[in-house]
Amino acid sequence: MSKTTTKTLYIVHAAIIAALYVVLTALAAGFDLASGAIQVRFSECLTILPYFTPAAVPGVAIGCLISNIFFGGALPDIIFGTLATLIGAVGTYMVRKNRFLCSVPPVVSNAVIIPFVLKYAYGIPGALWYFALTVGAGEIITCVFFGQILISALSPFRDRIFGNGAESVRKKK
Repeated sequence: MSKTTTKTLYIVHAAIIAALYVVLTALAAGFDLASGAIQVRFSECLTILPYFTPAAVPGVAIGCLISNIFFGGALPDIIFGTLATLIGAVGTYMVRKNRFLCSVPPVVSNAVIIPFVLKYAYGIPGALWYFALTVGAGEIITCVFFGQILISALSPFRDRIFGNGAESVRKKK
């Protein structure tokens, strides 16, 4: 596969993942689950996609940025919420050799960062430890439970969906 084709495939995968993130966040927002002290953003299950392709790292980060602009509101949420998702996706990519560990980095990054956003950007009353528990619980539901279901569903179709182009990018790193 040519270098241009590989780069194009990488960009297309990232764009599709970003679009899926925005759509899934809109769905969660429709149920009032996309933000607040208790949140279950369905889109966060996409943070396990770096298990399959490195294009998922910018894909989920850009999708989160767009979602936070449209559904988040406060500037610290846009910045640090996106950063939490980016850190989670990078962490997933770093532990991609272990299917079960790849769900952990998004849970940890969001449980550590988002409580500060809730308390200081939105002024939601409550203890940081409580927000860490509620955000962490939401991330466990989306990243661990839904994320592992997503890995199981996509694994048989890995080559068809992500193709050899994604593997070529992975091998170069």
